Amino acid sequence: MSKLQKALYELDRMERMARMRSPLHSLDPRAKLLVTLGFLFAMLSLPLNRLSDLMIFAIFPIISCAASGISYGYIFKRSLWVLPFIIFIGIFNPIFDREVVFLVGNVAITAGWISFFSILLRGVLSVQAVLILILTTGFYPLCRGIQQMGVPSVLATQLLFVYRYLFVLLQEALSMNRALTARGFGRQSFPFRTWGVLIGQLLIRTVSRAERINRAMLSRGFTGTIRSTVRFRWRSSETSYLIVWVVLFLLFRLFHPIETVQLFFPN
Repeated sequence: MSKLQKALYELDRMERMARMRSPLHSLDPRAKLLVTLGFLFAMLSLPLNRLSDLMIFAIFPIISCAASGISYGYIFKRSLWVLPFIIFIGIFNPIFDREVVFLVGNVAITAGWISFFSILLRGVLSVQAVLILILTTGFYPLCRGIQQMGVPSVLATQLLFVYRYLFVLLQEALSMNRALTARGFGRQSFPFRTWGVLIGQLLIRTVSRAERINRAMLSRGFTGTIRSTVRFRWRSSETSYLIVWVVLFLLFRLFHPIETVQLFFPN
């Protein structure tokens, strides 16, 4: 299986996961979106030197995976894809911030290393929270939910189209890759000029196919907004879900982990 086929398979797998049945899947997309935003705000607002306090936020993706029936190992592996970008963001912290915070034997741990690992953990947890939101909701219901929350329909529609355009782009790239392989007789390397032509042809083919899809949508009554016969209903379960997690995020943000545990278990 080629890399393009694997990418299409992963996108299809995400769609199938979003159609699973679980307590978390059945919740209103707006409730899950608000909880995810609360998680990101509480976690990212922590100071960089509070690395130990940051670790307790890993409870959210772990519990969410258990409630949705999705393997946390799958989420964890997918979140590691962003590590190169996160490392590039924080790699200079240990170089410029050399203030010693504590010693582990004879090894000095500086504030730069603490902030570096704090950035790594924030990035991984943020990606995990967004992945869980998409895998338990689906991109179309998510866009429909943010539209019902008052987000302009133009923005919600554009987000959905960008996501759908990924399928068009990958399918056209896979078709061109098969044609290149068939005409290259197993050849793996090609000159840069060939790749430049291929990229240009890929852009032309995807834009042309997107235009055909747009004309087909217009002929079927598309007016530029997401329309659906399904209307999301906010129930008591969504309210309880939102309140419980918001309270926990506030406790995690305002208190240290040990103090938070002592609030629930004073003895």
